[in-house]
Amino acid sequence: MLHGSHSSSSRQTPASPFSGLAARLLSGKLRRYDWVAFALLAPTLFFFAVGVLYPLLDTFRVSFLDWTGLSRPKPAGFENYIKLFADPNFHNALRVTLTWTLSCTFISVAIGWSFALMSGLAPKATAPFRIVIFAAYGISETASGLMWLGILQPEFGLLNGVLRAVGLENWTNPWLGDPDTALWGVIAAYVWTQAGLPLLTCFAAIQAIPRSQIEAAYVDGATNWQILRYIMMPLSLPGVNIAIFINLLNSLKAFDMIQILTAGGPIRATETVGYFMYQETVVYFKQGYGAASTIVLLLAIMVCSLPLILKRSSEAR
Repeated sequence: MLHGSHSSSSRQTPASPFSGLAARLLSGKLRRYDWVAFALLAPTLFFFAVGVLYPLLDTFRVSFLDWTGLSRPKPAGFENYIKLFADPNFHNALRVTLTWTLSCTFISVAIGWSFALMSGLAPKATAPFRIVIFAAYGISETASGLMWLGILQPEFGLLNGVLRAVGLENWTNPWLGDPDTALWGVIAAYVWTQAGLPLLTCFAAIQAIPRSQIEAAYVDGATNWQILRYIMMPLSLPGVNIAIFINLLNSLKAFDMIQILTAGGPIRATETVGYFMYQETVVYFKQGYGAASTIVLLLAIMVCSLPLILKRSSEAR
């Protein structure tokens, strides 16, 4: 009995392969195959250190300097951060970023999830729609931005042209030139490029549902709506969570679409924190001030990432 209980408990708590490696690394008792693993990881770690870690640490250092990039840097302490949070333009960038991020994430995930659910009921009939939606995800933001620039152009744009053709000329608008509509015009363009990923992750989660479970529901008399509501929607939530996480991060660091369509205007109506950072650093030569806004954006991304990281860690245990 003791032997059985011992083996049962050992099966319930399997050791992670990385826990042994970490213990050996800390104790300095690495084995031969550990050195092989580190040798294989060395190129990746080197490029990560050069391309990610060093720029990040240097940005943090520069955020405490008064520096134009051309003059001699001067220590500024926390002055850049104090000025940043007292700057009304930065307050506006925070507000725009919040609206932009939540709207882009919610709308793109809602569209992708909705099409994934419909595709789960009729995968063959909806295949052309999935191809069209996911194809937009494969197009670069630069090309998509130029296309939407033609659609939203006030005089010769497709949208205003269609409105005039159907007798709704009063509805025409300089969509990207009006502060009230510019942000939503850019959001529409960005959502068009981002809805493909939620469609892919959610549809993959739905395809993983055992077909026998759905067929048994049909045999028991369930309607399509009941299958969507009680089987497909709950079981596709892992795909939804992944889509929310990735789209949220993509939205926070979006730049190309804003640069092409509005360049942050009109009157800073579409200036996110990421674009504010670019303006202050590259256009106005405020390296320290721009670096401080970069660190704030990085902290926002880390806060958004933390819940999913903690959830994945708990699931791994």
